[in-house]
Amino acid sequence: MQGVGFRANAHAFAIKNNLLGFVKNLPDGNVFIHAEGNEENINLLIEWCYVGPRLAKVSEVQANEVQAIFYKTFELRR
Repeated sequence: MQGVGFRANAHAFAIKNNLLGFVKNLPDGNVFIHAEGNEENINLLIEWCYVGPRLAKVSEVQANEVQAIFYKTFELRR
């Protein structure tokens, strides 16, 4: 979902919850998040994604466990 501040809000939520990684828009209009951190905080982010920011209309959330890359920050990517 683009144009509703999903990336910026996901970025703020991740930082508030001590997560590392990045969030970016995909060409098809979806948003991709790679988050690393403790399981509880990652689960909070996944739950937040089902709702998103105020104007978002979330139709689907996919969450997969992947190999950690050990990011040092949480980045807002284009």
